[in-house]
Amino acid sequence: METVTSDVIHRDLEFVKGSGLMEMGERMADTDRIITKDDNKALQEHNMEKSEGRLTSHEDLKKEREF
Repeated sequence: METVTSDVIHRDLEFVKGSGLMEMGERMADTDRIITKDDNKALQEHNMEKSEGRLTSHEDLKKEREF
């Protein structure tokens, strides 16, 4: 096993930089930020209902479940 020194880290980073891996990462899509049109519509509807005060509170939902 190779001892990890700053020179080893620098060499490995230079390899990654030269191999194109860093550029590939910049072009990759972040799947956590991709939403469908339906998801976007639901999010907009939620935000509108929230701003209008039409959302049901968590406490009220729990009360409804108890009945």
